[in-house]
Amino acid sequence: MGHVSRCIPLIQELITNENIIFVAANSFQISIFRVYFPTIQYIEHAGYPFGFGGKGRFELDLLKQMNQLKDRLKVELKEVDCLVDLHKIDLIISDHRYGFRSNKCQSICLTHQLNLPVKWYEGWVQRIHQNYLRKFDEIWVPDTEESTYAGKLSRNQADLKAIYIGTMSRFSLYEKVEKDLDEVVIVSGPSVYADQFIREVLSLSNQTRKDQVVICQDELIPREGKDGFTFVSSRNWREADSYILRAKKIISRSGYSTLMDLIELGVPYKISATPGQREQEYLASLWDKNTFNA
Repeated sequence: MGHVSRCIPLIQELITNENIIFVAANSFQISIFRVYFPTIQYIEHAGYPFGFGGKGRFELDLLKQMNQLKDRLKVELKEVDCLVDLHKIDLIISDHRYGFRSNKCQSICLTHQLNLPVKWYEGWVQRIHQNYLRKFDEIWVPDTEESTYAGKLSRNQADLKAIYIGTMSRFSLYEKVEKDLDEVVIVSGPSVYADQFIREVLSLSNQTRKDQVVICQDELIPREGKDGFTFVSSRNWREADSYILRAKKIISRSGYSTLMDLIELGVPYKISATPGQREQEYLASLWDKNTFNA
């Protein structure tokens, strides 16, 4: 959903510049986009078959699904060609989907990861990743040219056709409001890890005795409620936005889209990585060493 989040200000910019927009996404993603853009055109498009075991072994989980992912990519290339022909598309922007491109029109990849957080013996993974990126006409990187916020992930070390476009956050579309909530907790990521995160938050919060707003998936909201907590469904993005805008402090995972929101919001934060997610582990460490608050 971080990909959905960072596409919202991009879509708004394209609309402002009088483009005709088609958004290809799965049905749940479309339901979120419609909240912000009820009048543009949507195309249901299947995602990639990701699944996670919950033991912090992201790389192993992905390796087990590699053949399925490759098959989906091949099918996606054909689907996109059909969409280009059907809707007379002249520009594609793919949010880090290797197969969402076409030789029939200009194709742009949006990603902050020019480099994957791989270990020295996994160089072959890096080469495959960068070879996929080279198939696009341009790569738009949501960071500064100095790679201020994504660090080594966004540095152009392989002479890729990268253009740095600055950070992106849907909260740039809102007016500033009074910050009157002590802490807002944003629970995100695959369900199994989100469940672990919310358990940590509930146990730690018993010690701090602060009233907290917790934004999470519906299935993670306790049926009987909890004293000192206000639970908000993460499915209702507009309502969640209204709480996040009022937060004096944010507690969240260290996904890059969330970090870009923190830059825009300019409030203190406490971030932690999803277990085994190397990108988030690196970003959490980077942000721990630096202060990016406005």
